[in-house]
Formats: sequence, structure tokens, C-alpha cells
Amino acid sequence: MHLKLYGIPEKIASAVCQYPTLEDAVNSVILTIQTGVPIARIELLDSLMMQCSIDYSDLQGYEAKPTLFYEFHGTETGVEEQAKLVREIADDFGGSAFQWTVDTEERNQLWQARHDAYYAGIALDPTKLGMSTDVCVPISRLAECILATEEDTRSSGFQCPIVGHAGDGNFHVLFMLDPDDEDEVRRVKECNRRIVERAIAMGGTCTGEHGIGVGKMDYLEEEHGEAVELMRTLKRAYDPLNIMNPGKMVRV
Repeated sequence: MHLKLYGIPEKIASAVCQYPTLEDAVNSVILTIQTGVPIARIELLDSLMMQCSIDYSDLQGYEAKPTLFYEFHGTETGVEEQAKLVREIADDFGGSAFQWTVDTEERNQLWQARHDAYYAGIALDPTKLGMSTDVCVPISRLAECILATEEDTRSSGFQCPIVGHAGDGNFHVLFMLDPDDEDEVRRVKECNRRIVERAIAMGGTCTGEHGIGVGKMDYLEEEHGEAVELMRTLKRAYDPLNIMNPGKMVRV
């Protein structure tokens, strides 16, 4: 086992910027990454999730628009330069209300909407349960994938807040459903299948963070094909009695 330690940055700065459209927000992320800005984090909330967060956390100074949350690490001069460059990119995509700070308390306030996102999302309909799914695609396909997903969920009759670890090409979709409503459960599963297959078709993966577990075993085979048989072989070799987390990830 190897333990790798990372030093605490000299300065940490945070910023928030709102955009006219989801496409503008995601394309600004793509350009930020391609420009080589050494940014620590870029998080995305779509307009529905922002509305949920505004209502849930009683946030002031925000609108229900696609919003990016940034974090910069480095020297005092370095984070200022990073924030300046990101702001210039944001301006090119219609970004507004750009705020940034190095003060810890102010940084926490700026990130409040992101920190409360899950709880804000499930508060959208307290009578239902939240089911979150995630996928990951190459940064160059992120805008296309999120926009198609947003349209798909809306046309399927669902209100689904979207949160993205946009700098990694990973995003999460939160379904609100009644587990006792068989038709609704079926439609959620069908929509989830389309989200996953769309990501795979774009050169992405069926999960960027949640893992395969039980629900995405079929998609693992769709994504990796014959390589899954090698995974089964390794599973049988290391766990011949199938006692370590049985029934998960690969079928043996």
C-alpha cells in the first residue's frame, strides 16, 4: 500500500458564475479545460437544480440559471490569475454575476448551493423518493450529452435536476419517483437506460462515480464486451467461493 500526501495550497479561492443557457455553461467548461487553466474543481448545477437550491437554502443573489462553481488552488498571485482568466472565458459565453473570494467564510457561502444540492433536489417533491444515476463522457461531448439528457427527461415527463462534476465530464441526474407506481418505475428505468446508452455511444462510460453495483451490470458488458469475461476469471481466481460482495459488478 502506498500513501501519497498532498500539501495544503498556499491559497484557495472560489468563484461562482451564472450563464444564460446550459450549453453556454458547459462550453465555457470545455474551453477552460482546453486552455489549460490549472483549476481544482468545476461543478455545474442546471437551472432546475438552482431553483431547488434557492428554495431549499433561501439563497440570496442567485437566479434559476445554469451555474458553475469553481475552486482554485495555488499561490496568491496564481489564484488571482486563474480567476481572471476564467472570468474572461465566462464573459465570452455570456456569464454574469461572477463572484470570487479567498475568504473561507465567503467561499463557503458561495458554495452553499452546491453543498445542499442533493437535499434541495429531493425536496422538489417530498412525496417521492430520489433515485440518482450518473454517467461520464469526454469533455468534448459533455454539452451535447447533458442537453440531450435534459430534453429526454423533460419529454419523458420527469423533473430531473442535474448536477455535474463538469471538469471531469461526469454528471448526475436525480429522478423523483413513487416506488409503488409500476408504470413510473418502468419509465424511469427506460429513461435511465437511454442516458447510459447515450453516454456509451459518445465514447463515455456507464458510471463515472456511483459504480456498477447491481443496476449497471448489463451496461458494463455493453461497454466493455469480452473484457468482462476476464473480470469474471479474476473474480473466480481471487474469490472462488463467491463470498466477497456476491452478485455485484459481474455475474459469475
